[in-house]
Amino acid sequence: MKLSRLSGGDFDEVFAFWRDNNGVGTSHIESREHLDTFLQRNPGLSFKITDRDAIVGTIICGHDGRRGYVHHLAVKNGYSKIEIGRALIDRTLRGLHDIGIRKCHIFIAADNKGSIDFWRSINWDETGDLKIFSHDIEFPAT
Repeated sequence: MKLSRLSGGDFDEVFAFWRDNNGVGTSHIESREHLDTFLQRNPGLSFKITDRDAIVGTIICGHDGRRGYVHHLAVKNGYSKIEIGRALIDRTLRGLHDIGIRKCHIFIAADNKGSIDFWRSINWDETGDLKIFSHDIEFPAT
């Protein structure tokens, strides 16, 4: 297995991988351009693991200058979620640490028991004191 950085050129394969893995939420706003922009703004924080050139794990991570935010950690069914997930997390956290970020968060759907169990198993702390609000930003063309 090989760990390497994600690139915008990986979009089609990565997006298909996310669609095929339960628990990975994607939305209508995700595109090759958005992924490429995200990766350019957050270099060295997003990775994939491949086995015989097929993706078996991904992690997308960015930061706001103070905190890191993990998005789309996914491991292919039939592979060790703990082993591959931890390898991806460890590499991403090392990248955050190297640029001075000392805390990282992930947002998980409240009904995603498998993901919640995974994060607990690798000693991440659940914070029950937050609610997440979202809003799609759309304005009429001018």
